[in-house]
Amino acid sequence: MTRGVVYAEAGAEPVVEEIVLDPPGPHEVQVRIEACGLCHTDVHVVETGGWGMPFPILLGHEGAGIVEEVGPDVTSVKPGDRVVLAWRAPCGTCRSCKRGDPRRCSSALHAEPRAHRADGQLLSAVLRCGTLADRAIVHEACAVKVPVELPVEQAALLACGFSTGAGAALWATPVHEGASVAVIGCGGVGLAVVQGAKLAGAERIVAVDVAAEKLDAARALGATDVVDASAGDPIAQVKELTKGVDYAFSAIGAASGLDQAVRMCAYGGVATLVGVPSTGATLGVDLYRNVFGPKVSIAVTHGGDTIPQEDFPFLAQAALEGRLDLARFVSRTLPLEEAPEALGRLGQNGEIRAVVLL
Repeated sequence: MTRGVVYAEAGAEPVVEEIVLDPPGPHEVQVRIEACGLCHTDVHVVETGGWGMPFPILLGHEGAGIVEEVGPDVTSVKPGDRVVLAWRAPCGTCRSCKRGDPRRCSSALHAEPRAHRADGQLLSAVLRCGTLADRAIVHEACAVKVPVELPVEQAALLACGFSTGAGAALWATPVHEGASVAVIGCGGVGLAVVQGAKLAGAERIVAVDVAAEKLDAARALGATDVVDASAGDPIAQVKELTKGVDYAFSAIGAASGLDQAVRMCAYGGVATLVGVPSTGATLGVDLYRNVFGPKVSIAVTHGGDTIPQEDFPFLAQAALEGRLDLARFVSRTLPLEEAPEALGRLGQNGEIRAVVLL
C-alpha cells in the first residue's frame, strides 16, 4: 500500500489516504521515499486554494529516497541508488537552454502524472513531485544521486528549501568573495542564503528578522551581524553597519522585503527576490533615487536556479566536509500521519525545518 497527503478541495484539510501509482514510463523512475521536508510552498498551495492546480492535489516536493523501479530507456540511475528528487531539471530545448544558460531554463523535464486516489481520480503533484507519500515517480533527470553517508533527513532538504536559499547566493546572483550581504527573513530559506553566502566567501553577512530565535540561528550559521527589524528601521540599521551591501536577498513573500533589499544596496548592488510574493503585490521604490541613481539591479530566482545534477552533489559533499551545516536545519522529525497537522504550524517555536521520515 502507498499512502500520501492529499489536499482534496479548497477549504478542506489535507489528509493521509491510500493512493495508487501507475508504473513509471520512459525515462521515469519510481522512488521509495525515505524522508520529505515540510516546506512553506505546500502551505502556500493550501492557503491559496490550490495555487492554480487542479484538485485533488498530492502534497510534498522535498523528498529523498531509494530508486525502486525504472522505466524504459533510463540510464542515469538504477534500483538501489540513493537520490534526492528535484522539482525542476533543465529541459535542454527552451531558448535559455539552447543559448547555454540552463540555470534560466523556462521549462522543466518532468514525469507524466502517475498518482491516483483509490477511486481512480488523477492527482496533481505539487511541483511535479508529490513526495509526501511512500513513493513517487519522477523524470530520471530529477532523481539526483547523493552520497549515502549524508543522513537522509538532511539530504531531503537539498530538494528545495536549502538549495533555493544557498543557490540564490551561489548561482542565481553569485556572491563574490569578500562581499557584504544582507538577508531579509531568517526562516529555513533565509538561513540557507546565509550558508550559501558564507560558503561563497562573503566577508559581512547581516541577517534581518523580527524573531530573536531566528537571529540567533542566523548567527550560529554564519551571520556576522544581526538586525532586529522590530527595533527600528531595518534599512537604516543595515546601512549603519555596512554603508550599503553588495547583495541583498529577500527571503520573505511580502513585497516589503524586496523594497527593503533594494534600499539596503550600495552603489551597483544587487537585490534578489527569493521568497514567493502574493499575486497583485507591487514594489514601491523610487525608481530614480533607489534604482537608477545607485545603479541597483533587481534579480529573481526560482528555486536557486540550480542545475540539480551538478549542484545537489556539490552541496551534499560540502555538508559532509563540514562547510555547510545541514544538521542544524533539521529541527525535528515526524511520521507521515502527523504531516497534515504539522503543515499548519511550520516555523513556530524556533523550528527551522521539520522532516517526515517514512
